[in-house]
Order: sequence, then structure tokens, then C-alpha cells
Amino acid sequence: MSLDRLFALETFGIKLGLENIARLCEGLGHPERSFTSLHVAGTNGKGSVTALAHAALLASGIRAARYTSPHLVDLAERFVIGGEPVDTGTLEQTASDVLDCADRLHANGTLTVVPTFFETTTAIAFELFRRAGVDVAVIEVGLGGRFDATNVITPVAAAITTIGFDHQQHLGTTLAEIAFEKAGIIKAGVPIVTGVLPAEAMAVVRRIAAERGAPLVDIADGTSTGVTVSEGRTEITLRTPRAEYGPLQLALRGEHQVHNARVAVRLLEMAQEHGVTVTHDGIEKGLASADWPARLEVIETGDGRRVLLDAAHNADGAAALAAYLRRWYPERPTLVLGVMRDKAAGDIIRALLPVTARVVVTAAPTPRAMPAAQLAERVAAERPTADIKVIADPDDAVAWALAQDDTVCVAGSVFLVGAIRPALKQRALLR
Repeated sequence: MSLDRLFALETFGIKLGLENIARLCEGLGHPERSFTSLHVAGTNGKGSVTALAHAALLASGIRAARYTSPHLVDLAERFVIGGEPVDTGTLEQTASDVLDCADRLHANGTLTVVPTFFETTTAIAFELFRRAGVDVAVIEVGLGGRFDATNVITPVAAAITTIGFDHQQHLGTTLAEIAFEKAGIIKAGVPIVTGVLPAEAMAVVRRIAAERGAPLVDIADGTSTGVTVSEGRTEITLRTPRAEYGPLQLALRGEHQVHNARVAVRLLEMAQEHGVTVTHDGIEKGLASADWPARLEVIETGDGRRVLLDAAHNADGAAALAAYLRRWYPERPTLVLGVMRDKAAGDIIRALLPVTARVVVTAAPTPRAMPAAQLAERVAAERPTADIKVIADPDDAVAWALAQDDTVCVAGSVFLVGAIRPALKQRALLR
């Protein structure tokens, strides 16, 4: 019942700002202050960096947690304590308590508006972590940074993985504007680790870090990697100004994960400097063991068939997926594509059409999804000669694609991948 109350808040949409979440945390007795935190923002890669850092903390023997969004299938995926998502009973009870607190604060005027779904889930994460006695939590930014609900934390170290175009309706239409929003997570005196950012964006981040007296750690300075790739898996040796790691095989597929590994390692090294007891061995084990589903995830479905799931949902994500397909799937697999209404469908289509043989257009089961027929028109507009099949139901779309091809790639939306992944995993288990 409490989760029904929580999901009902989705009707309030997105509201950027910190007043609601700050008052809700105060009403709960500031659970966000009960654990040490690391904060991760970025257009792409922030989920991977969060997963890598969390895995390294666990491998170091630390009672660690992570908070990410959105989830693929189950809300509990957002709240991982130790190595597992929180159990349903604990989530239900904690959600009920946080919602009751929000209702009281709204009734007495402390909250002038009802908290949004994301504000409430963020408060639930903090409360779950406090009740579980978490020592360190890695917190992924939901949207932007400056006014994201997660920005009420004061971490010991933070990172900005990448800056590109996404969510322009909320974050701005230039890289400088988007960088300003993401740099909003920079706190006075707190080290900020940056991935390789466009010059226009990096200038903004450097300026804000200097204004706030935050040490800036650019992975381009003093960090190097030796990389070998075999059958789609990446082995790296990573050198930083502090240590050398590897050689080791990255758990996460795709050469773009080398960049994410560099960000995660430097973030963890900054955390070390501020009292987090992450170990060298723990960092190596974390890079080699991290689990982040639906990011170049391969599911073998039987009879020599396989499905590659990737949550690429913007231009940079689609470009990374296209590079992986171009190198490791030159036979050009069938693409099952579904995109949200508010995403740059043209950028995704242009990246993926050259590396796939045909397109099965579908739609995730959410009102945010672009209707399959409309998406098919977008594909045809980009390439009139494209081989396009429209199948509105995602599971049916994947089944049809597997009947045509030994390799199928599903991409375009976290929501699409989340919708079809359970049936694929079940099929793989039963084969």
C-alpha cells in the first residue's frame, strides 16, 4: 500500500529545487548525515561509476550502499545495501514512515507542496541507509545536480563523469549551461573528480571549483591506462599519481568503461584521503566484479541466440553502443528500438542505423514512451530505405527479432530494457 502511495506521486512530475527535500530530511532527523557519502553526477556513466565505486567499497570490507535511478524492473533496485537490493518488507515500512512524515509536514505548513516521487525516494534511501547502519553510501544524481534532491548531502568526495546533451528542457541548451547545473554538486573544500569533459564545460567546472575552494582532480592529469580488448572484454592497467592497478579485466563491457573506471578510481582515492578505508585490493576487485545490468549486458537465450541489452538513451550513449557494435558485431544485428518522447530520437537513430541490419520499432509500457508508429516515422525519415517492422508490444518485438536473427540488440530507453529483461532472463534460466 505504501508503495502505491509513493508511485502516486509520479503525477506531480519533476520539480527541481532543494527546499522540499531539505525540510523533509530535517523532519526525519537528518538521515543523510548518518553515513559518509560519495556523490556522482554526469550525463552518461554516472550509474557505472556509482556501481564501480560501490563494488570497491564492498570488496574493502566496508558496509556500503548505493542509491541509483531509475530502476529497470523493481523499485528496490534503487536501494542496494551491501550486495543486495533492500527487501520488500523493509522498503514498504520505510516508505510508509517517510510518506507519513511528509504528510505531517505538509499538514502543518512546513512543506508548502507535496514532495515529488524523486524527492520522496531520495529521502527513503537516506532513511533506509540510516536504519541499516550503512557506513558509506554512493549517491547517484538523478537529474542535473544543482537542484537535484540528492544535493542535500555533503559528501567527502564527488565526481562529474561526462557532460553532453540530455534533458535540455531542464538543464539548458548549451554545454556551458548544462555544466553549470552539474557543477552545482561542488561543495566548499570537497574534492571534485572530473572525467574528460568538453573544453566549454570544463571551463565552467574549473571556475566553480575555484570559487568554492574545491580541489579539482582531472583524470586527464597524471592518470594513464594500458588497454587490451578481446572478444568484447577489456583488460586494463591503470596508473594514477597514487598507485597502479591491474592488469585486470573490467566487469563492465565496452571501451567507454575504461573512462568510467578512471573516474571511479580517482573518486575512491579522494575518499581514501578523507578517511574512507577503501583498499588497493578492494579497488581492483571492485573494477573486476561490479554489476550494472542492461549496460552492454549479453543474455544467451539458447540455440546459439543472444540478446545485447543496452540502456543507451541519448546521443553519447548511442554513440558508445554503436562503437561497440561496429567492432564486435560486424554482422550488424537486428535492433529492437524504443525511445521516450522527451529524448533526441534522431540522434539515437542516426548512431544505431549504420551498425544494425533492420529495426523493430516498439514502445515501453509507459505514457512517456514515443508510440511505435511515430518512432517508425522518425526512423523512415532518417533512412527511407531502412528495413522497419512495427511491433508495439516489447516482448513480441524481441520474439520476432530472435526469429529473424541470431543476435538482437535492444536499446533506446532504460524503460524498454527494463520491460523485456525479466522474460529474457527467465528464458535463459530455463534453457
